[in-house]
Amino acid sequence: MARPPAYVCTACGAAHRKWAGRCDACGGWNTIVEEGAATAPGPRARGRALPLSDLASAEPDPPRTVSGMGELDRVLGGGLVPGSAVLLGGDPGIGKSTLLLQAVARFAGAGLSCLYVSGEEATAQVRLRAARLGLTAAPVRLAAATALGDVLATLEAERPGLAVIDSIQTMWSDAVDSAPGSVAQLRQAAHDLVGFAKRRGTAVVLVGHVTKDGQIAGPRVVEHMVDCVLYFEGERGHAFRILRAVKNRFGPADEIGVFEMTGAGLAEVPNPSALFLAERDRPAPGSVVFAGIEGTRPLLVEIQALVAPGPPGSPRRSVVGWDSGRLAMILAVLEARCGIPFAGLDVYLNVAGGLRIGEPAADLAVVAALLSAREDAALPPDTVVFGEIGLSGALRPVSQTENRLKEARKLGFTQAIVPSRSGASMTDGSAEGDLRLRRMPDLATMVGEIFGAG
Repeated sequence: MARPPAYVCTACGAAHRKWAGRCDACGGWNTIVEEGAATAPGPRARGRALPLSDLASAEPDPPRTVSGMGELDRVLGGGLVPGSAVLLGGDPGIGKSTLLLQAVARFAGAGLSCLYVSGEEATAQVRLRAARLGLTAAPVRLAAATALGDVLATLEAERPGLAVIDSIQTMWSDAVDSAPGSVAQLRQAAHDLVGFAKRRGTAVVLVGHVTKDGQIAGPRVVEHMVDCVLYFEGERGHAFRILRAVKNRFGPADEIGVFEMTGAGLAEVPNPSALFLAERDRPAPGSVVFAGIEGTRPLLVEIQALVAPGPPGSPRRSVVGWDSGRLAMILAVLEARCGIPFAGLDVYLNVAGGLRIGEPAADLAVVAALLSAREDAALPPDTVVFGEIGLSGALRPVSQTENRLKEARKLGFTQAIVPSRSGASMTDGSAEGDLRLRRMPDLATMVGEIFGAG
């Protein structure tokens, strides 16, 4: 007997008895949609006892296939694991299909049998892109299909080492009574494809569309099913593209790979710090270099600020590449703890190169950029800044200080402004190689010493 259709939130996957304008679980508006009717479950099958092991049992590391694209292999945790399921999301036109076609060609060249299934383009269009990228000689087999049953039958017959499904939203199953792209269809397609990957040892890469908020469209349960969730990020006006791992069961999360979009496709950027700072040739007010960490990689990036008188009323706060809520907190701390108001001033903050920074270690660099722009006083060009700011104005130490300083020293920086507790062996004015450290206990001290105010 068929049960009545349920309603599911497309943002968090929570089930509801009836439709509502707002999801009680995640608070999202207009995210609840009707899920197709499902048949009642049959009698429960008798299970069997599972083999058990203890925590001391050792398991060998999973074998990996290396593509030769260093940035991609880094994000995957060292290569592609057989039987793994990878979900790749990104804005339309950002270069997901280009990245995957180049990656599939590399994996095929490394001896892996590869199958590329396109649900959005004909095989002729895929061949045109391959010709543009110079990949026509790669031993990659193509197919264009949207019927999930046909795709699974082909995978069972071919048994490839790697299968790319572009995209998961175009797949539909006749076992689910709902439209293609619906929550039920996405869940069914992801379940069947991930199940095939685990059963046959085929690595499966699923391409996912994103919502206007930048999240992969569909229920979050799809992200829980897969082993690795990657986001391909970048601004349309910038040539740089960032491949970021937000979940990885076979490697570190928050790892990034940096690519540059060229006429011949995506080119790897093995030293992104030097590339992000390539345009920074002279000191300028509002420009500060931040020593950050993305995954396991230290990365130097320029933070730019502009402070200008605004019209009467609410001043403007515009942020690109950072959290706008964090900026509001920083401005409040500057006014409450240092007596430096920004009322009546428009504030613009930008992370150069199209990179998005999420770690709180950028707080001190943002403060330095804001004060440099407000006072029209440029910091020395050989200075890097990092540190977290508390609501009391105290500066907190951040993780991987040594790696940040090592990257700065490698690129020729001679001075670093850091929190006072960033390493027990570090003292004010001490030198780490060619790098001089200036330790600051709190925000007021930093403002007074660097900008002569506070």
